Amino acid sequence: MKRTIEQTSVIHRPGVQTSLEELMLLRGQARGFSFLPRQPITSLLSGRHASRLRGRGLAFEELRQYQQGDDIRTIDWRATARLRSPHVRVYTEERERPVIVVVDQRRSMFFGSQRAMKSVVAAEIAALAAWRTLAVNDRVGGIVFNDNEIIELVPHRSQSRVLRLLHEVVRLNTLLVDQPDEPAAVTVTLNDALNAALRRATHDHLVVIISDLDGADETTKKLATGLAAHNDVLVVGIYDPLGADLHIHPGMTAVDRDVTYELPTGSAFTDSFQKAFTDRLDLWMEIFRNLRVPVIPISAALSPVDQLRDLFGAHLQQRSRSI
Repeated sequence: MKRTIEQTSVIHRPGVQTSLEELMLLRGQARGFSFLPRQPITSLLSGRHASRLRGRGLAFEELRQYQQGDDIRTIDWRATARLRSPHVRVYTEERERPVIVVVDQRRSMFFGSQRAMKSVVAAEIAALAAWRTLAVNDRVGGIVFNDNEIIELVPHRSQSRVLRLLHEVVRLNTLLVDQPDEPAAVTVTLNDALNAALRRATHDHLVVIISDLDGADETTKKLATGLAAHNDVLVVGIYDPLGADLHIHPGMTAVDRDVTYELPTGSAFTDSFQKAFTDRLDLWMEIFRNLRVPVIPISAALSPVDQLRDLFGAHLQQRSRSI
């Protein structure tokens, strides 16, 4: 039985496009990120999480025995006399850290050689970040963009806001499959999205940029500097392993801005391509490092959940050794 064009356009293609149901299912996997719920107070990802401080004028949490290093001003003398051993009062401070997730769904993200398209992986990471943020009772918002439009969602502490964010991500993700590859009437750049984030993230936000950084330039550096001046910024760089290890076979083609090219065979082109990929990655790693902005590389060929656990686990271990 032949399918009509209308029927074909709505068929879900796992790995090529995502769905709201798939992103909602990631809520359970987001709970498995052990590094998020109990961050130290100085951690990049600490948000509205209980952090034990020895101070006064905060919400009381517990009474416990005095330990070496405790501030003697927190000693509860009545409890100490009653229990006949030094006891201190422990207080809790809640730090709110609104999160803005910047999700790239441009045409450059519509590429994948193995597990999934970069656009799908970006959607999955956005969902994980949003669900994790909501689970720790922080506000979450987003900047979702493609080549034609930017959607701005103000951070809010509600499931409906997360679902709205995921709905917009899915909508733009689906357009990559359903819409013909035609030049955009209005071209939206990465810098346009960062400008939108700069307007929203005024102070003490965590801005998570999920993109392949296509089109990044000196203006990108200036915008990232502005964001990092009063906020924490995290760059999740999506890449496909084909860029790092390209093997040309006869007849392979590539499309760049609606122009199709046949790729030349031979080691010269392959070496040049891989060097360009490596140089671009090294350049932006260095730029963001100078801004003290972490760059987390995520491969489109592997599970983003496993990669985030491994990379953030290593990041936190390294951080704890340096303190």
